[in-house]
Amino acid sequence: MKPAIYLIQIILGVLLILVIIIQQKGSGLGSAFGGDLGFYRTKRGAEKLLFYGTIILSLAFIISSLIGLVF
Repeated sequence: MKPAIYLIQIILGVLLILVIIIQQKGSGLGSAFGGDLGFYRTKRGAEKLLFYGTIILSLAFIISSLIGLVF
């Protein structure tokens, strides 16, 4: 059981790091393609998907860590 949890944590950790790196604080996904907006705007499309993906992956990582403590 422990090796499976360790493997799941490694996979979730790598995915979480990749999603965070893609987001690049201060420059949204749109600026990567030339559109730099200097004012606040709502997240749309892929940027919103990355935002929610980060939340889901981090919750899954925390839950898997807690499960690893129990077993």
